[in-house]
Amino acid sequence: MPPAPPSDRELDTYREQADRFIAELDEEFYLHYAGLKDTFDLTPIYERHKNLTELDQVQSIGLAVNGGARVRELWRFACEGYFGDLTRDHAEKVAELEAELSVTVNGDEIPYRMVRPALANEPDRDKRRELDTRANDVLDEHMNPLNLDAARVVQQGARDLGFANYLELYRKALPTSALDDLAEQCRYFLDSTENLYEDAADKLFRARVGVSLSEAQRWDVPRLFRAPEWDEMFPADRMVPALEKTLADLGIDLQSQENVTLDLDERPNKSPRAFCAPIEVPDRVVLVMQPIGGPDDWRALFHEGGHTEHFAHTSRDLSMEEKRLGDNAVTEGWAMLLQHLTDEPAWLTGMLDFARPSEYAVEGATGLLYFVRRYAAKLLYELEFHAAEDVTTMQARYAELLSDALKIEVTPANYLADIDSGFYVSSYLRSWAFEAQLRAYLKEKFGTRWFAARDAGFLLRELWGEGQRMRAEEMLKEVTGSTLDMEAVAERVREVLP
Repeated sequence: MPPAPPSDRELDTYREQADRFIAELDEEFYLHYAGLKDTFDLTPIYERHKNLTELDQVQSIGLAVNGGARVRELWRFACEGYFGDLTRDHAEKVAELEAELSVTVNGDEIPYRMVRPALANEPDRDKRRELDTRANDVLDEHMNPLNLDAARVVQQGARDLGFANYLELYRKALPTSALDDLAEQCRYFLDSTENLYEDAADKLFRARVGVSLSEAQRWDVPRLFRAPEWDEMFPADRMVPALEKTLADLGIDLQSQENVTLDLDERPNKSPRAFCAPIEVPDRVVLVMQPIGGPDDWRALFHEGGHTEHFAHTSRDLSMEEKRLGDNAVTEGWAMLLQHLTDEPAWLTGMLDFARPSEYAVEGATGLLYFVRRYAAKLLYELEFHAAEDVTTMQARYAELLSDALKIEVTPANYLADIDSGFYVSSYLRSWAFEAQLRAYLKEKFGTRWFAARDAGFLLRELWGEGQRMRAEEMLKEVTGSTLDMEAVAERVREVLP
């Protein structure tokens, strides 16, 4: 018997349980990665809430989708939970392998998860090449069989939900601005920034790695962006005070925010990477950090600080969907806005008495261009991948699209692992455009040092209060009158590059 659409009361019950499910997941994530709990116990949480993601439940909510944004968000959440449940065993096994496996180069045994930091810190190109080769062999031999089976399970799951494939499902779950229209913008962006990228990347590779862009290999990229010569300009003991001072200039007293917890204690198993856990939005938001120092650490802290302030200022009067679900390009945009302050010359000079801020800003703009081009190609790839009858045929296509965008040969072995669920790639791409256009508006309205203007802070708090009620396109239109445009990122980069 086919499922029937849920009643309003049933939808409300579903919302309440979904809210608790997400809160429990965020709490578990926080406890484990903050080093407060050794095990990462997701299975009991999924078991307690298994009715949320059962096939009949997902199909039932899908029948209620009639253009209303809130129900559409509930249905997308249900679909993603359904797919996550189908592939939970795969994810756990992959994570277990990643934690257990290692590669050996010149007698040195390196844990698989530490290969990228090892590449970044290794000055010897030949050893980097060997590390990269061994790691890709491990990925192809051990993880890719699981990744491939998971991809096939997801495609069958999409068919079970009544769609030809995963892409067609998401064409119903997301507006065209997040997929097909964005893909057109990405194609144009790749064309319009090709010469700009080639010139900037070539200069940076020559200066940092000693090779031209045409000579560069994928194992040189982590080394390129490691940039240890900047470490002393970003000391660990000034990280959190710099975030506090930046927020204070905007009229926010981080220390007195009762709904924000700063977890700064050192623990042996604590993640070295900053993260934000919005456990109860807006009543309990945790910013987790174990300050190490260096530019990458500062970027991570300010990025997560953007998420933290967004969730902490979200109005508690909003619906669950508007607080916890919605368009993640919005929260990623706020995170990017604060993160990019750390390569803003005016901010660097005022906050750190920074030497050669313009030179550092050029490196930041080059890095931004690299990553946006990479994600633009990744979106084009994922659109093709999720419509393919046989995903194994996409291995060469992955290498072709990303290598052409970056002008560096990427490994085909990564064609499965380099895919995030739910087309999250779209959220990142659109967040970069959202940030670039909003930043331009803030500079025009409040001046070059907008980040030190109380009126700018008032506007940000007002917008953060909207949670994720609006999509990034809607919020940008309401604030600036502009249409979200990837070319704004190109203009942001051109503003900095010589």
